[in-house]
Amino acid sequence: MIAGHRTSISLEDVFWDGLKRIAAERKMTVPALVAEIDVARPRVNLSSAIRVYVYGCALRQQDVPER
Repeated sequence: MIAGHRTSISLEDVFWDGLKRIAAERKMTVPALVAEIDVARPRVNLSSAIRVYVYGCALRQQDVPER
């Protein structure tokens, strides 16, 4: 349930793992983190927005400049 609606999200295991890790580091649930991503996303599908979010977090952790 995201924002009161049943939602289906299709992600590869690596992105689910990253999403769970990020939520745990932020001391929040995965649905709460997905809801934040959902509110902030541009007009792209939710699965894509989550992938971009997890990838961006990984880049920042490795201190790799984003392009």
